[in-house]
Amino acid sequence: MSKLNLLIVDDEPGIRSGAARVLRDFSVGYPFMDEDFTFEIIEAETGEKAIEIINSTKIDIILLDNKLPGIDGIEVLEYINQNEIDISVMMITSYASLELAIKATNKGAFNFVPKPFTPAELKTAVDNITKNLFLKRMTKQMKEEGKQIRFQFLSVLSHELKSPINAIEGYLRIMQDKQVGDNLDDYMEMIGRSLERIKGMRSLIMDLLDLTRIEAKTKIRDLRKNDIYEIAKTVVDSIEPLAIQRNIKIYLDGEENTIFLCDKSEIEMILNNLVSNAVKYNVENGKVFINVAIKQNELTISVKDTGIGMTEDECKLLFNDFVRIKNNKTKYVTGSGLGLSIAKKMAELYEGTIKIQSEPDKGSKFIVSIPVV
Repeated sequence: MSKLNLLIVDDEPGIRSGAARVLRDFSVGYPFMDEDFTFEIIEAETGEKAIEIINSTKIDIILLDNKLPGIDGIEVLEYINQNEIDISVMMITSYASLELAIKATNKGAFNFVPKPFTPAELKTAVDNITKNLFLKRMTKQMKEEGKQIRFQFLSVLSHELKSPINAIEGYLRIMQDKQVGDNLDDYMEMIGRSLERIKGMRSLIMDLLDLTRIEAKTKIRDLRKNDIYEIAKTVVDSIEPLAIQRNIKIYLDGEENTIFLCDKSEIEMILNNLVSNAVKYNVENGKVFINVAIKQNELTISVKDTGIGMTEDECKLLFNDFVRIKNNKTKYVTGSGLGLSIAKKMAELYEGTIKIQSEPDKGSKFIVSIPVV
């Protein structure tokens, strides 16, 4: 169980000891909470003592009387509010009035319980304030995590776009100043490299759009019966020009009319990411083997290459967003680092999985398994 520090502030010893007795063995649970909350009870007889405890101890909940010797409860509440201390406060007083209730609420009090109260009333009030505190802290945590994720996302995105933009700008300035002469042919390599960089940025932007649609669940799905073998042939046809440049042979194995209920674009995306990676991370004169089949109520798509392979530690990172394996063998390979993450999310839309088998310098094999509905 998780323990919360609960401070009882009241100048009447009987109220403090009675409330402590009721709450000492009391616990609060919620269906979506990992564990129940219990309470460590701390007592204070004055407002000054309460502030002293607040400054020295992490307090989660305060049961705060208003009529106290010295500074009153509202002043303690104001101190908590002004210093933005993460404490939930419930006012308890014999002198309940609408004016006091409004004032306490405006100063940040969660609730107002008039004395005398029964043990059941106290437990109900503490149950409510504890659940509210839990939800408030969870909301704050999620917002902070969201800010951190957005910051990381924008940092990676700016880094990924900065390098190609700088390179293109450099090539354009060389051409603008005619640093290599007046012959256009002398600039063709720079033009080719610039176009390659632009293609990489376009690929990154498209991958980001796909990822955003998946995460936001706004992608409109067109589920119908499709021939997976035909989808694979289309993907091979689109990637073959890249494979021919590096003399890489692509072999497709499977049967026509391998019919599966799916969104064609989603399966295309899975295959496209796996096959293009198998070509990009292959060796010259390498091979790529693709197999699609439905057996035992399961669609299996496997893509195997004879490429550079990966270590076990590299494989563990592979399906995270923006992850690209960087070493001497991959430094000339461009990509967004989102392809495999998107492929995994697409497979999960069908309650499927992607597994990888890889060995350095021997190649990799990706296996997608999706249950047939």
